[in-house]
Amino acid sequence: MIYPKFIKKQSKIGICAPSAGVGHKLDSLLESNRYLRSLGYKVKETKSVRVDNERSTTAKKRAEELDELFLDKSVDMILCATGGDYMLEIMPYVNFKHIKDNPKWISGMSDPTNILFTITTSLDIATLYGKNGAGFVFESDRSQDTFFEYIKGNIIKQKSYNRYQDFIETINDETKFKHRVNWLSKTDTKISGRLIGGCIEVIAKLIGTEFDYTNEFIERYKDDGIVWFFDVFNMSSYEFYLTLLQFKNAGWFKYCKGVLIGRVAFPKVENPKLDYIKAADKALGNIPHICEMDLGHTEPGMTLINGALIDVEYKNNKGSISFKLK
Repeated sequence: MIYPKFIKKQSKIGICAPSAGVGHKLDSLLESNRYLRSLGYKVKETKSVRVDNERSTTAKKRAEELDELFLDKSVDMILCATGGDYMLEIMPYVNFKHIKDNPKWISGMSDPTNILFTITTSLDIATLYGKNGAGFVFESDRSQDTFFEYIKGNIIKQKSYNRYQDFIETINDETKFKHRVNWLSKTDTKISGRLIGGCIEVIAKLIGTEFDYTNEFIERYKDDGIVWFFDVFNMSSYEFYLTLLQFKNAGWFKYCKGVLIGRVAFPKVENPKLDYIKAADKALGNIPHICEMDLGHTEPGMTLINGALIDVEYKNNKGSISFKLK
C-alpha cells in the first residue's frame, strides 16, 4: 500500500469539484478556505468549484480539473469540494496513470467515493474518507481537528463521540449535538484488517464496471483480512439489505473480518421487521458488524483511511478505531 506524503504548514491544498459545484453553499466554502489558511495552508481552487449546479461542469472538464491538481507539483493534497450525484460520469475520463505517477492524499465524502474507492482498489494508493473541501465550518470540532492531525501524519486513535447531529441539522450548520451516540453490535468485539469502503450507494453502481477492481484488491490483501465500512445516505433499509447480499454474492465478503456501518442520513424503513440493524444482521450473518458508528454524513464523523490496517474495539455501545500505515 502506498501512503502519500503528509502535508505541513505552507503546503498547498488543491480543491476541485468532480461532482457538484459548491455555489449553493458558497459561504461554507469561503469559511472553510479561511480556516485552512488560518492553519497555515495555501489554497488553490480549480475553475468550476464555485459553480452553482448539480454538475460543476461537463464530465470531461471535471476529470481534467482533477488531473490538473495531480499534475501540479505545487499542490500537496487534494480535497473534493462537495458531494453530489453525478461523479460516475467522469470516471471514463480520469487519467489514472497521472494519479499513479503523482500519488497525493485525496479526501472526500459521499459521491467522491467513486474516485477514492477506485484509486485505492486499483492503484494501491491510500485515500481519505471523511471531509469535503467545504466541510470545515465548525470553530471547535474534534472530528475536524482529528482530520488535520491525520493529514499531518499524526495518526491518532479515534474514540466514539458522545453526541451527534442528524444530516438536516448539519446542512443547517447547527452546532447543538443533541442526539446520544450509541454504537450497536450483538456482542463486544474487536475487529482488525485492511479497510476499504465508502458511500454504499456509490459503491453499488461501480460493481461490474471497468472500474471495479474489488475482487483483485481483496485477493491481494487476503492475509490481512478485509474490513468494510459503509456510509448510507438515503438507501432504504430494504435496498440496503439487498445491496449487502449483492456484495456478498459478488465475493466481496470472502475474507471479511468485519463491517462498519454509519448512521443513515435519510432513513427510509418500509417495514419495521427489516430496519437497517435487522437488515445488516440478516445479510451479514456471523460476520462481525457494528452499526450506528460515527462515520459518513452525520456529524461528527471519523476520518477513515482507505487501504490502511484498522483496529476496531467495541464494548457497551462505545468504541474506538486506530490505524497502522503498513
